[in-house]
Amino acid sequence: QVKLVESGGGLVQAGGSLRLSCAASGMAFKYATMHWYRQAPGHQRDVVATITSSGATNYTESVKGRFTISRNNARNTVYLQMNSLQPDDTAVYYCKTYWRNEFWGRGTQVTVSS
Repeated sequence: QVKLVESGGGLVQAGGSLRLSCAASGMAFKYATMHWYRQAPGHQRDVVATITSSGATNYTESVKGRFTISRNNARNTVYLQMNSLQPDDTAVYYCKTYWRNEFWGRGTQVTVSS
């Protein structure tokens, strides 16, 4: 059974940084494309960043230059380094992958105060 567990969220002031982690199990992690999504109150869940098995990355426009997605296949973990955080980045951040089926973590709350 695939399991994704996010961690690293918290409360930070505008301009600050956080690093999120998503630990995966029950799958051949090194072959999987991994995604970070976020959902703010009253909004739909949107993709933030994606990293393929080969390390290619893609970002939503609003986080380009501020967020960096990376992966450590030895640790079965994907990361999201978030710099220059703004109040609009406040959301629950989720890790997602597709491995025969779609799997989501439970999310980690990121709150950015102004």
